Amino acid sequence: MENRTKIGKYLLLSVLLCFYNLSVLSQINSVIEKTKSKDWEPLLDASLSKWDVWTGVPEPGVLGLPANYNVPNQGKPTEPIGLGDPMGIYKVAVKNGEPILNIEAHVYAGLTSKKDYANYHLTALVKFGDKKYPPRLNQKRDNGILYHCYGEHGAFWKVWKRCLEMQVQETDMGDLYLLAGTDAKARVDDTNHWTKDGTRFSKNAKRSEDFENPHGEWTRIDLYVVGDSAIHVVNGQVVMALEDAKDHKGRALTSGQIQIQSEAADCFYKDLNIRPISKFPKKVRKAAGF
Repeated sequence: MENRTKIGKYLLLSVLLCFYNLSVLSQINSVIEKTKSKDWEPLLDASLSKWDVWTGVPEPGVLGLPANYNVPNQGKPTEPIGLGDPMGIYKVAVKNGEPILNIEAHVYAGLTSKKDYANYHLTALVKFGDKKYPPRLNQKRDNGILYHCYGEHGAFWKVWKRCLEMQVQETDMGDLYLLAGTDAKARVDDTNHWTKDGTRFSKNAKRSEDFENPHGEWTRIDLYVVGDSAIHVVNGQVVMALEDAKDHKGRALTSGQIQIQSEAADCFYKDLNIRPISKFPKKVRKAAGF
């Protein structure tokens, strides 16, 4: 009788573990599954019709430069290539009807939305390729979603506009960076990592934790923007919340273009969509401490 009881307990435990694992798997799949809503505007197509490209300064030794691009006698390029993509950095492959953005990041560049956006939810699946390029051969694979971009191209490093950045970098997805004089505040702990209960504010704050999937797997990123506040989400987890965004002249920064960086590591995006929102979703707002 005692043995039967033990066997029953083991069977019950096995069933519970099975249901638990299925539940966890379901949660993971719900994060990376394709977005479904009539409100979503797809941002990718085969011709990248909703985007422009600004190509920055190539590293010395980069091949295939445009014929009219001038390299000084000492062989070190100093000026950006400019508007357009003569280096073929941003390409789209359509697989099973789905456009996938391939960033061949051998030159710093910015894929720049033709439209300005305010009060929105942006979502995408992202993963890194294997190739890295100078000057970041020995550094983490890096990319970024730049938002509230404004002004002239090349304000930052002769490549990107003035903006806020949701970092897309290995183990650092969701970090906050402020480019070319912009400003914002994020609550942080003593290690400069974001926490909704932070007792001080910081610029260029670190994400709370690393929720990125392993290299080669797709990671879901979500960016929520309402007014001068924003929330960064990685695989369904809030990792950064910021407020009081300002431009380089101290004015409220509430809208702008979106840029997707090319920053010396091959990267892929798919299921890139945007939809308007008037307020943060309740669960996201609560997790962000707003």
